[in-house]
Amino acid sequence: MSSQHAKAPYYFVPGPSQWPVLAGISMLVTMAGASAWVNGHSWGAVLNIVGILSVLVVLYKWFGQAIGESESGQYSERIDASFRWSMSWFIFSEVMFFAAFFGALFYARSITMPWLADLDHKILWPDFAAHWGNVGPAGTIESFQTMGPFPIPTINTALLLTSGVTLTISHHALRAGHRAQTAIWLFATILLGAIFMGFQAYEYHHAYTELNLKLTSGVYGSTFFMLTGFHGFHVTMGAIMLSVVLYRVLRGHFTPEHHFAFEGAAWYWHFVDVVWLGLYVVVYWL
Repeated sequence: MSSQHAKAPYYFVPGPSQWPVLAGISMLVTMAGASAWVNGHSWGAVLNIVGILSVLVVLYKWFGQAIGESESGQYSERIDASFRWSMSWFIFSEVMFFAAFFGALFYARSITMPWLADLDHKILWPDFAAHWGNVGPAGTIESFQTMGPFPIPTINTALLLTSGVTLTISHHALRAGHRAQTAIWLFATILLGAIFMGFQAYEYHHAYTELNLKLTSGVYGSTFFMLTGFHGFHVTMGAIMLSVVLYRVLRGHFTPEHHFAFEGAAWYWHFVDVVWLGLYVVVYWL
């Protein structure tokens, strides 16, 4: 049974830890391997995989230590407040991350294209039309078809919106002390996220093989895959976070009053939902 109901009378400060240093080294190895890989070095892929596995091991050990400290009653309400502020700032950084890509899409679509199609540039590119999804003013990009909102993006929208509902039901069940219902609805949320990713993988395959829409398909292709790809990565990360929370629920962790790990993962998942709604409208409809 969880001991989180115990209120430590102090602000817990952990001792010196090797995990931050190991995390930094692991991420450096990961990025060095990725850089070598994309530049054609055969050893880059191996180094990249080693780095990723190292990051996962470090995170497993580091978060496991934090969970042990929490379950042993060392975290007070002030620690809980620190976690909440930390998660809030982390999500804010993610908001700004996606804002940069939405801003790039807006700049390319609403500023650059009309500028390239004005009278001053008709001499250079007389056949260029300022419609979104063009092959560029120089015509060096292979022709492609743009991605519409039906049917997969609309299905994925319904899946994510439904997952937000199931996650909220799970949270209310946890607050009411109904652990079995918490686990069932949380599993449903994770399953919906997995189905979402399956549909997105199919959408990418359809784009590459049938629409000739690729990452190299001009500014349309780059912004489409950057926005939807990074969102898919965040859905994957959110599903992993919720899976860890589900495991902890099944292990008997959390109480109706103290369950910030659940709440933090839920905040992140709802943020991912909101980002998708923006993507659905801006990328697929407009």
